[in-house]
Amino acid sequence: MGCILTLIAAPRGKALDSSTVDAARRALAALGAKCGATDWLGPGLACDLSFDGLDPAAAQQAVRTALNGKPIDAVAQETAGRRKHLLVADMDATMIEGETIDNLAAEAGIGREIAAITASAMRGELDFPTALRRRVALLKGLPDSALKKVRDAMRPMPGARALVQTMRRHGAYTVLVSGGFDVFTAHARDLLGCDAERGNRLEVAAEKLTGRVIDPILGRDAKLMTLTVTAAKRGIDMRDTMAVGDGANDLTMLGAAGMGVAFHAKPVVAAAAQARIDHADLTALLYVQGYRREEFAGG
Repeated sequence: MGCILTLIAAPRGKALDSSTVDAARRALAALGAKCGATDWLGPGLACDLSFDGLDPAAAQQAVRTALNGKPIDAVAQETAGRRKHLLVADMDATMIEGETIDNLAAEAGIGREIAAITASAMRGELDFPTALRRRVALLKGLPDSALKKVRDAMRPMPGARALVQTMRRHGAYTVLVSGGFDVFTAHARDLLGCDAERGNRLEVAAEKLTGRVIDPILGRDAKLMTLTVTAAKRGIDMRDTMAVGDGANDLTMLGAAGMGVAFHAKPVVAAAAQARIDHADLTALLYVQGYRREEFAGG
């Protein structure tokens, strides 16, 4: 069949069962779709339901409505080309838990002030370069030892390492691209095993932050460029790319990718993205590509 619906449960949530799958099947059939058999990718965790005769976006919305708030994610797409050869991922609150700049702010004792600017930017209320400059200016005078402290406390988002390592094992190229800082993206690259990373650079003088970011600032356009240029250099068709992020400055990148995924994202991002994962961890992006649980690598 030409299309596939993937249902994914949160790993520590209520298991995905046949009654939920049947509800999805009925929702598709009600709109005239012809459904195939259920294919379990991970028992109780994820399954595929093939279908024809319905646009994937319409199928996805119908199934989400039918699930009626259950903690189950639903992603519909064309079956052809679902396994991707390039992953470009945002770092903060996507591949890594939390926002590293907010953690720096906590070290400086100005957590509330910076978190408020971060939240405004992630909702799309403030353009990213302006928000970044305002936040970094508030960090002026912070000892650069705080960078190491925040770096050493970084933790991968659940499923992040499995996502990267599984895709790499099967020949994909993986890139971290962040509006955060290169001292953190380099560490995240090593934690996750990514092929490459890009991040902004903080100016440091006399072992203290100066309150300035070194130009050019990497934001929305640079994320898009990272995706398109990397694909072109590696001879990868854009249809064979995947991008994942959670904030407004990820939207252009998500829209250009063959599969753009909003991961536990802000409402404006989740509403605009081709696919959204609200409940499951990052291994959901493997199930979306048709990987089976026994194929996962990296823990």
